[in-house]
Amino acid sequence: MKKSLVKLQEEPNPRECYMLASWPGISNVSLLVSWYLRDHLQAREIGELDSASFFEPMGVEVKENVVESPRFPQNKFYYWEDDKAGKGLVIFQGEEQPASGGYELVNQVLDVAKKLKVKKVFSCAAGIARTYHRDQPRVWGVATEQKILDEMKEKGVVFRGDFRIAGLNGLFLGRARERGFEGACLLGEVPAYATQMANPRAAQVVLQALIRLLEIEVDLSEISELAGRMEEEMDRVTKEATVEFLDHFTEPIWEQGEDEEDEEDE
Repeated sequence: MKKSLVKLQEEPNPRECYMLASWPGISNVSLLVSWYLRDHLQAREIGELDSASFFEPMGVEVKENVVESPRFPQNKFYYWEDDKAGKGLVIFQGEEQPASGGYELVNQVLDVAKKLKVKKVFSCAAGIARTYHRDQPRVWGVATEQKILDEMKEKGVVFRGDFRIAGLNGLFLGRARERGFEGACLLGEVPAYATQMANPRAAQVVLQALIRLLEIEVDLSEISELAGRMEEEMDRVTKEATVEFLDHFTEPIWEQGEDEEDEEDE
């Protein structure tokens, strides 16, 4: 049995406990969801995973010409509880995905889920689709078993059949199934042409589905406003890109005519 690499300052014991695990990914959907929940639920830090076992710093920061100590990515656990309902939510946030050792890392996170008697685990990701950034994104769902899919369908989640979830946001759920956990992954649609940009709208619809599944209340007005500003920025970027494309690859009809006349004169 491998040694635990997690230090917990407390071990809450609610009547029902759930876990959301998140790492960086396409359009940062997963971390946007976990950050928003952590901040708006005012979840408190309860533990940390030893990052030195999975990461090796490749450089250092320099401030005012003074070299700082090497910094490891943070891997922390947060906790929020609804006292009236006796329902708890553990939020794990990994600041980076390791180059190797991902299988053991998700194992360590699931060890915490087991210790805290987590009933169901969740992850989030982006679903790349042929959509426009002004389209309302849908939420795709996958789960460890059919009964959870049925529950998700009632909450408006759609299913896409066969595809792959890259990185730890997918591996986490696969390992959870191996270990007998109930779990689901929610994926917010993002346009194929905008995968390098953060997508708060996709995160918003994932949040809406997740809080329905968890039956908790979270004010989503702030992320809705952020999504609106990002869509306006995308409008500007796509407009500029279109103008640049037309300027570079097309030529006005009158200029084409002048070229033809010059050729005839020669």
